[in-house]
Amino acid sequence: MTETMLTSFDGTKLYFKKDVVDNAKGAVVIVHGLCEHASRYDYLTEKLVARSFSVYRFDHRGHARSEGNRVFYTDFNEIVDDVNAVVDVALQENPDVPVFVIGHSMGGFATTAFATKYPNKVKGFVLSGALTRYKKQLFGETPINLPSGTYLPNELGDGVCSDPAVVAAYVNDPLVEKQISVDLLNNLIAGIDWLKANPQQFVDPVFIMHGANDGLVSEEDSIALYSEIAATDKSLKIYGQLMHEIFNEPVRDEVIEEAISWIEKRV
Repeated sequence: MTETMLTSFDGTKLYFKKDVVDNAKGAVVIVHGLCEHASRYDYLTEKLVARSFSVYRFDHRGHARSEGNRVFYTDFNEIVDDVNAVVDVALQENPDVPVFVIGHSMGGFATTAFATKYPNKVKGFVLSGALTRYKKQLFGETPINLPSGTYLPNELGDGVCSDPAVVAAYVNDPLVEKQISVDLLNNLIAGIDWLKANPQQFVDPVFIMHGANDGLVSEEDSIALYSEIAATDKSLKIYGQLMHEIFNEPVRDEVIEEAISWIEKRV
């Protein structure tokens, strides 16, 4: 595993780590969610590496070890083009094998928007609890009518997982951001509106996964996305008892296995 800082499209330096496998059969870019960071995907990375996939991860701008105003976006395209910058590295370093992207929550938004903005660039996508329609109005009506630069407390912990140890680790993690700017939230909603207007541009293979007991993002987001996008190779699975972080739930091995198996069928 190597760690470095990756310069994104506008010069912002993003914390970047990669686990490169000899004779990899593919590469996977993991895109984390709001307020969290790449290292919360160590377990998923281990599972992918064990199956001969190289893994590329980064912290979103304004998150954890990356540069940028804290948990702040001036335009939703910033998060999309950061994903593109990381994908470009994965593509350059893996010219002979397919590249996939796994995105969770806000990272699921970023991944869906990347697929919509840059079709046919990678081999396929896996979405976990992806925020793509804002059916559960977690932050109330939008846009949030507060001055630019206003911050709200991060109260996401309770909806994260049914495993109390995961919730405690999240709450106590010094790299998990404790506040969220209204600028990020309002730009995220603008991005979701753009997604809703352009589902015909999403044409790549995708496996959409969501927990029915997700306390943060409604599974209706994923159901709507599945029904509206133009992709022909698309699958949807709603997990009956699972909460937001399906890759951290007690049955995570089963969930991760399904995701990796889906990817392997498209290598």
